[in-house]
Amino acid sequence: MTSAGTSPTSDTSAGAPRPGGPGRLAGRTVSRIGYGAMQLERLHGDRKAGVALLRRAIELGVDHIDTAQFYGDGFVNDLIREAIHPQDQVVVVSKVGAEPDQGGPLPLRLAQRPEQLRASVEANLAGLGLEQIPVVNLRRTDTGPGLRAEGDQVVDVDDQLAVLTGLRDEGKIGAIGLSSVTYDVLRRALPAGIVCVQNAYSLVTRADEEVLRLCAAEGIAWVPYFPLGGAFAGMPKVTDEPAVLAAARSLARTPSQIGLAWLLRHAENVLLIPGTSDTGHLGENLAAGSITFDETTLAALDAVPSRTAEIPLG
Repeated sequence: MTSAGTSPTSDTSAGAPRPGGPGRLAGRTVSRIGYGAMQLERLHGDRKAGVALLRRAIELGVDHIDTAQFYGDGFVNDLIREAIHPQDQVVVVSKVGAEPDQGGPLPLRLAQRPEQLRASVEANLAGLGLEQIPVVNLRRTDTGPGLRAEGDQVVDVDDQLAVLTGLRDEGKIGAIGLSSVTYDVLRRALPAGIVCVQNAYSLVTRADEEVLRLCAAEGIAWVPYFPLGGAFAGMPKVTDEPAVLAAARSLARTPSQIGLAWLLRHAENVLLIPGTSDTGHLGENLAAGSITFDETTLAALDAVPSRTAEIPLG
């Protein structure tokens, strides 16, 4: 793992072609398709398989891994610490704003207060075995599916950014990102030097086009979570769309690959972090970067209606 250095534009440090081509994140060249590590929690009983999957991702060109200390209550970060080495030149992105809540109604509870954010960064540093986390995303609750802040968890973004910029000045964070934010919150946060935004966004949930355009104008990477929708009951699924199914049949690809490929085609600043605990599915996700659409197919996909991703959980 690393927080500095450069990689060749066309290939990763492992000599692999970049899935989806090259993109930019926090001043680094990275593959446009990376890996979201949350589903590694499923391999809690098979640590060897988890390490092998991460090593396979590196071999296939992944050099951008998204994680959090609260994934598996530290298990996922521990796997990354074992599997990823400095010479891999991987940009590890973690997030703060929540913490495990074992025995609670949901597996997570919010941790939005400034002192909680600092403690979470320190926990990520220890779990990953790093002196500096290349990018830390502040996971807010302004928009998208998921928990909503209440009581002392309602914290102004300026107070949160003050802590994160302080940690950046201390060298513990390389760069700052945001997650689940509105256009207005992102606009307010720009002076802090935001390098990426993670919002719920897919072919079927495109309410954040204005946020995406602002990111593109400011050179900020757009890293959609739930890129295929359908994460919670009531959310639309990309893989249910007739236009997606038709494109998949025509191109002999899976519907999931079509949904990922559309995101890459939709905006140049898109970086993807699809997750899986299966090496075969990992290869399919990365292969989505090679898909191209003719004008008719792309027009049919663009015409898919957008629906809401607002599914509050608390």
